[in-house]
This record gives sequence, C-alpha cells and structure tokens, in this order.
Amino acid sequence: HVHARTSSHETGSPELQESAMAAVSARVARVAPPPARRAQPANRRFMASNHRRAPGVGFEAARTASRRPARSHRRSSVAVHAAATFPELTDDESLEDIAKSAAKGESLSICVFGASGDLAKKKVLPAIFSLYYDRHLPENVLVFGYARSKMTNEEFKEKIRESLPCRISAAGNCDDVIESFLERLHYVSGLYDDPKDFKALDQAMAAEEAKMGKKAMRIFYLSIPPSIFVPVAQNAARECSSSTGETRVIVEKPFGRDLESSRELTSSLAEVLAEENTYRIDHYLGKELIENITVLRFSNIMFQPLWSRAYIRNVQICFSENFGTEGRGGYFDNYGIIRDVMQNHLLQVMALFAMEEPASLDAEDIRDEKVKVIRCIRPIEMDNVVLGQYKGRRDGDKQLPAYLDDETVPPGSKCPTFAAMALFIDNARWDGVPFLMKAGKALHKRQAEIRIQFHHAPGKLYKKQLGSASDMNSNELVIRIQPDESIFLRLNSKIPGLGMRLDQTDLDLQYKTKFSEANLPDAYERLILDVAQGDKRLFIRNDELEEAWKLFTPLLKTIEDDQMAPELYPYGSRGPIGAHYLASRYNVRWGDTYN
Repeated sequence: HVHARTSSHETGSPELQESAMAAVSARVARVAPPPARRAQPANRRFMASNHRRAPGVGFEAARTASRRPARSHRRSSVAVHAAATFPELTDDESLEDIAKSAAKGESLSICVFGASGDLAKKKVLPAIFSLYYDRHLPENVLVFGYARSKMTNEEFKEKIRESLPCRISAAGNCDDVIESFLERLHYVSGLYDDPKDFKALDQAMAAEEAKMGKKAMRIFYLSIPPSIFVPVAQNAARECSSSTGETRVIVEKPFGRDLESSRELTSSLAEVLAEENTYRIDHYLGKELIENITVLRFSNIMFQPLWSRAYIRNVQICFSENFGTEGRGGYFDNYGIIRDVMQNHLLQVMALFAMEEPASLDAEDIRDEKVKVIRCIRPIEMDNVVLGQYKGRRDGDKQLPAYLDDETVPPGSKCPTFAAMALFIDNARWDGVPFLMKAGKALHKRQAEIRIQFHHAPGKLYKKQLGSASDMNSNELVIRIQPDESIFLRLNSKIPGLGMRLDQTDLDLQYKTKFSEANLPDAYERLILDVAQGDKRLFIRNDELEEAWKLFTPLLKTIEDDQMAPELYPYGSRGPIGAHYLASRYNVRWGDTYN
C-alpha cells in the first residue's frame, strides 16, 4: 500500500524533501513542465443574470413545488425606498419602477444565529452589507443578530461597524450607507434551546416588520456549531416562521460526520422544514471560477468534444493552505481534512466538472446531473489514499509549530491535516481517467485549482524538437480558483527566429487584468443573494448529500477503526512524499510541483 510504505517515514527538512520529490518526479511523471473594483453587471440591481432571476422576486409566499418554474424576464418587484444615497442605477430600471415596487409593501428579514461569532462578523454580515450597498437587497430589509452573548443593540452595532469596510465601487458615500444599514440592524440575546427566547425574537422581528410593509420573507442563517443545528432550526421554524411570507433556512457545513449522522440531521430538519426551504450552503460553490466551470464547458463548442477520456489524461483538483489550525485544532480534530474539504468542497467541484450537460439552468436539472456523477464514482480504495499531518520546523529564527503543538488538539492525535486520493468515474465519458484530489494545511502556498492534463499529440512529427518525453509537452487547461483567479491554456508553439525550436505558451485570462475595474464579489454575497431569490443551483440537495456520504463514509470508517498513522511532513512544504508516489502510479506529476 502507498500508505503502508510511507506512514512510518518521517520526511526531514524541506530541502531533503524537495530532493526526494524531484527524484520521484523525474522517475515517474511525463507531464508538461511549466515554464479593486467590482465590474458593473448589465443589471446592477441583481448580480444574477436574467436566467437566474426567479419570477417576481418580491419575496412572495413559498412555492408549493420543489422544482422552480421556468424563469421569466419580468422586472423584479423588490420594494426599494430612497432613504440612503446609493450608487446610481445603470440598468433599465428607472426610479419610477422602484417607486412602484415599493408600494407593494414587501420586506425581507435576515436573522443570523451565532451573530457574535467570527463567521458572522467577518463573512456573513459584511456580505449582507455589500448586497445592501449595491442595491441587490430591498431598502426595507431588516437584519437581526441572535446569540447567547449579552449586549445591547448599540454595542452590537459598534462591534459590526468595524467589519463593514468601504471596499466597494463608488465608495465615497459608504459611510452614509453604513449608517443606513446599521439603522436596520437589531440584536436579540437568548439561548439556543429555549423556545421562549425564540418567541421573543419573533416578537422583535414582527414589530420591526410591521413598520416596513404587509408581507415579510424571513431568512435564517445558522452560523453556529453543528452540534446545535437541530434545536436552533427547529425552534426557529416553529416559533419564528413568517406569518405573511416564506421562511428559508441556511445551514452551514458540516452536514454531519458520516452517513448516519447526516441522515439524522436531514430527518430532524425535515420535521419542520420542507426541502425547498432548506439551503445547505457550501461557500466554495459561490466562488467566481466555480460558477464559470459550466459556462466554460457548455458555451464554448471547442471544449465540448475534448471533455472526455478520448482527450483528457487526468484531472487534478488541488486545495492548499499555507497556515495550520491556529487555535482551531479542537474543532478541526473532530473532522479532519477529508470531512472539512474533500467530502464537500472538492467533491462538488468534481461533480460540476464531470457532469453531463443539464436540460436547463434550472436548479433541479443541474443538481440531477451532479447526483448522477457522484453515484458513478467507484468506491475509494485505501491503496489510492495518502494521509499526512504537518510537523514543526525551524524557519530562520522562527519556529513553525506542529499540528500537535496546538493546545486545543488532543495529545497524540492521528487526525490527518493532508490527504491525497485517486478517484474514478465509471461511466462512458470518464472511464479510466484518474481524478486526483489533494487537500492540506500548512503547505508551501495558498492555492486552489483544477488542472486538466490532455494526452500528448499522436505521431512523431515533432519528436526531435519535443524529445522522447513528449508527455512533458502535453496541453493543459488550468482553472485557478484562488488566489489570482485565472484560466489558462498551455500550448506548444514555435519560438520566433531561425530554426525550429518549440516551447510552451500560456493563453492566459487573468481576472485581475481583464476585469481591472472589478472587485470580485465574495462567495457569501452570491449565495445569500441566491437564497433571497430562491435560486438553489449552488446549494446541496438532500439526495446529493446522501450520495456524497455513501462514497466517503466507508473510507473514513477504515481510517478511524484501523487508527492509521499519517505520514509527517514539514510545515511549509509540499506535503508528504507518499502523495507523489500515488500520482506516479498513474503516470502523473502534480501540477503544483512545477508551477
């Protein structure tokens, strides 16, 4: 077993590890060596394009069917007043249109549970503010924070004010809009398991909503530990559901630890929430480049015939962070890198990449195709898995800590902070193509990308120029998710001048260059807006979650029952040597080792 060969081997210094990896790569791989401001959409009021806009986004009552009807191109009916000074509208909606929609008396209330926590302060509430600033939310929106921490409304507002940066286009009037936003911000303190406190929240929300209009849609965002998902969701649904409009609940990952706990969570939520009102959020799916995968595949005819085993040799989906657990080890140790990143983020990326073309852009059609792909993935064999855990090392005068140095981590923990695996999709399109997945903490850089390596060109026409290792000059398509979002295609071309010399050239789309006037929206902004609009394309359906856990639960059970020891790798390195042996088995070289 790859794991068995390497788990007892502790890699030494980064220099020794680099030398070992170079030897592995030279022996194995025949792959090509490598060599602030937001764009204004056509409709500034809704970031989504027309095909994403639900009919009559005026926050009407819940639809009865889970499948959303075909989208229309009617103007949205969100009520917007003009209390604050907003950026000028650049689309075809006039102020008269907005005044007419305001007369409908409809409002939106967003309640963030766990409002005193880091996720709410750093991500969720700033995302809501950004949507409000850019007029993607109605003016008569209300935002509530709920947590156990005792504080007044004013104390909560001052705490949140610090996290609302003026980073958006035309930010000269940002301070005015912040004040307008804070006027709509309210805080309620209470326990998470006491229905009386939730009734008090309902009364507070109803009192403010009565000032705004006759109808109110409520969105509850569960920015809380998974251990209290069920009581909070049930109390919110029973005691705080909107009496005049729809109620939607956003649930953050993780959605359980295995198949059994996931089923229990799904069943408990289903007691009080219909599936169409449950939004399982995976913020990774809200990233700009993830949304571009389907656009790249299905709107460019040049890629459609290439997207199969006939042309693609392997696909790599890599995620790396250049920092460790940093005090969050206690939480992380309960899940590990496979549950934290691979079972959700990377598997979702793989499903979007490999799925067949959906019948439409309707949420259900897209999710149907994703489920089909996940069902076709071959059971994961332990021989195709490598586990790692970072250890400390000296970096000049600085000591970089080991995972076990985190005081919140149990002594002697074998929790993996790194994992690499080879997956296979047993269908006609992808039969035999290895999908290599890798994720880790405390690695040499922060990066996430999809790397598609194509077969080398047949024949021997340029064998002399390319050399015997023609696989080292094969084409690659790289979709870089973060940072420095980009898409580039690597081609062979002639070097200018006399003679015939070949080199590789990148056709490169750098987002920060092409869209220099853009500040890409945060993933949370996109997803919260989708919830308000009822668009579920980027959210995980219950059967999709079920299939994901069916795939990973047997692997996780084997790792934990057998107490498999991870291979150690130095903090700041490229990960354990075993990952390179795994790639070598399929004649692959990890892309991040040469670029």
